[in-house]
Amino acid sequence: MHNILICDDDKDIVAALKIYLGAEGYNLFEAHTGRQAIEVVEQEEIHLILMDIMMPELDGIAATAHLREDCNIPIILLTAKSEDSDKVLGLNVGADDYITKPFNPVEVLARVKSQLRRYTRLGGLPQKTSVYRIGGVELDDETKEVRVDGEPVSLTPIEYNILKLLIQSPGRVYSTAQIYEQVWNEYAFGSDNAVAVHIRHLREKIEINPSEPRYLKVVWGLGYKFEKEARQ
Repeated sequence: MHNILICDDDKDIVAALKIYLGAEGYNLFEAHTGRQAIEVVEQEEIHLILMDIMMPELDGIAATAHLREDCNIPIILLTAKSEDSDKVLGLNVGADDYITKPFNPVEVLARVKSQLRRYTRLGGLPQKTSVYRIGGVELDDETKEVRVDGEPVSLTPIEYNILKLLIQSPGRVYSTAQIYEQVWNEYAFGSDNAVAVHIRHLREKIEINPSEPRYLKVVWGLGYKFEKEARQ
């Protein structure tokens, strides 16, 4: 699953891009200034950035130049038709491509997929296994099957996607807001209860004793994680 950062100070554009890309199954992060974009990249594993040029605090050109000092992930600039000189400058400082506003969703998806293919092919992004195993829990993302101690377990789509998100990064703590935004592909407003309910149901299906979980652990005040080395 690829993680894409959308950075634009126009929240309507961010929302629209989240709809287009969320429908393709990407994990989405958002920022509204160049400085915020840099902070997200420092904290998360991002595989591609859609970056607006004109933003407060730190514009897309300066943010791209800063990011290129440390990483080579694809950066696609979002530009207005009047910003031709900025397009050239952006490409010169390290951007990989640009999309002119107003954009066509089909074009956005095509360019995103093209850059991710190139990045993967050149070795920037390692190919990941589709099977995740920790302790007695196994998730096969090709067949969409989950087994616990060798026995198949039936999960709802939401439960499956929560488990997949957590088991892909064992030990990493996800806040309820992060879980909600990546699984539901919506803004996390008042999402704590919804996430907690699905976590409880998931525990009932994969834990021997849901009240003393081996796998799905709560980190009080921070969120949830899948234990790296669950004891049998």
